[in-house]
Amino acid sequence: MPLQRLPKLPQLLDRKIYKTGQTRGADDDVIYQNRVSRSSTVLIPYRCWNLCANPHDGGEGYESGFIVLLSPSEYFGNPKITAELAANDLALGRNALVFYETREAWEAHNPDSLRWQPAKRRTNPLGGRYVARIPATTATDNGGRIVRGFDVTSNKGAGIRVYEYASRATTAKCRLQLEALFWLCDDSAKVAVSNGMTPEDAATRKAAVLINCKESRLLDLARLTKARTLNARGRTICPLCLEELAGQGFFNRMEQAEGREVTDLTVTQLNLFHIAELRFGVQNHRPYNVGWGHHHCNVVVKDTGIVETLEWMRRVLNRNMQEGHLPTEKKAS
Repeated sequence: MPLQRLPKLPQLLDRKIYKTGQTRGADDDVIYQNRVSRSSTVLIPYRCWNLCANPHDGGEGYESGFIVLLSPSEYFGNPKITAELAANDLALGRNALVFYETREAWEAHNPDSLRWQPAKRRTNPLGGRYVARIPATTATDNGGRIVRGFDVTSNKGAGIRVYEYASRATTAKCRLQLEALFWLCDDSAKVAVSNGMTPEDAATRKAAVLINCKESRLLDLARLTKARTLNARGRTICPLCLEELAGQGFFNRMEQAEGREVTDLTVTQLNLFHIAELRFGVQNHRPYNVGWGHHHCNVVVKDTGIVETLEWMRRVLNRNMQEGHLPTEKKAS
């Protein structure tokens, strides 16, 4: 049965799964869009063009197009740059821009003196040849922040980080697999009921999602176990610490340190977790590379990767044990 015809999930869980198809947050001081679809226009650094010219999920091209960003040194320091761009079917103002990030570059190649206009659109023609995001400084006169291009409320940000891209079809598969992983938590049905579903609706949706996932080849238990998202019992686990996850963690807000509480905290205990970290040149928002993990475990891993993080943790533990700060064995009580 199509998911849209099934009983609805609790609103918070439904929203949480939906948001896995969006990119990470971005503020006004950076060039990226804030919390938009993973199929949005991608921004490709020129140095990564050969790695990222085409998406790595089998699609013929990025669904909302791309913009290549050249640093001022890459553009103005290469006398053959125009021909080089043309050889790759690139051109300033069409699908490429000069991206100013430093005041030094701005002063050396001021776009105003070149009579350049900042870009306004994410599709050809871009409406300009450059974009700028330069922080303020007190070291010089006229050291105010410089923000040019994609800076109006209705058009904030030029695009998304290319390594966060996923096609709509890939995003749909990830969402399906991620919902299945919720239902594979030991207490999922009970938690769904306590958050608004009837027992019958929870049972119906759980069965349908797991069947749909299996028919879509997204419920290979051996692959999910190897990917660190399920344990030998077939229960959902955190990919870093390997602790079994409780369904209630999808609804519980993070505990806050006493005296540092904020009233508008929206972070829950469990969040989207990429098994292999997002990075240039690979498609890592994809099925069998997404799971759910503890917020704190996610923060520890960051963009380093699970194996590298575990190696770091082992070195930290070894040093603490060698220095006598951590007992090597539990003392008898």
